[in-house]
Amino acid sequence: MPMDLRRPARTYTIRQLCLEFKCTPRALRFYEDKGLLNPARDGMNRVYSYRDRGRLVLILRGKRVGLSLSEIGEILDLYEADENGAQQAAKSLRKFKERIVALEQQKKDIDDAIAQLQSGISTMEKRLSETRPDLLPRAADYDQVLRRQLDGVGHTEA
Repeated sequence: MPMDLRRPARTYTIRQLCLEFKCTPRALRFYEDKGLLNPARDGMNRVYSYRDRGRLVLILRGKRVGLSLSEIGEILDLYEADENGAQQAAKSLRKFKERIVALEQQKKDIDDAIAQLQSGISTMEKRLSETRPDLLPRAADYDQVLRRQLDGVGHTEA
């Protein structure tokens, strides 16, 4: 007796997918408007299939690595045209490599910006220590306030 290797016939509501993937109904409707998802309808309710859920996984992964929705759509469309996924894999591979190059450049740019800022801080701290050392403790206090805000540790008093 052959095994049935088809995907389960399970369906999902918009609420179930939103809870599972921590996204909003608005986001799912937006992906639908862009043609990335195509849920069935049961009256006014959207009914998402196992395939729609899989596409959502790929959409969210693509967004996480910085692919545009049009690039994600191109990759998803290739799957429809080529059930064995070879074209999709080749396109994905190219897009992923391009994205790595772009992210590496962004990382270099960020590292350069941090180095410039650190150099500026050192110069200003040296200058203040020579001209107005009384202002350095306040600068350190301000630094602490900024760090708490960036770390999301509550509000600080002015």
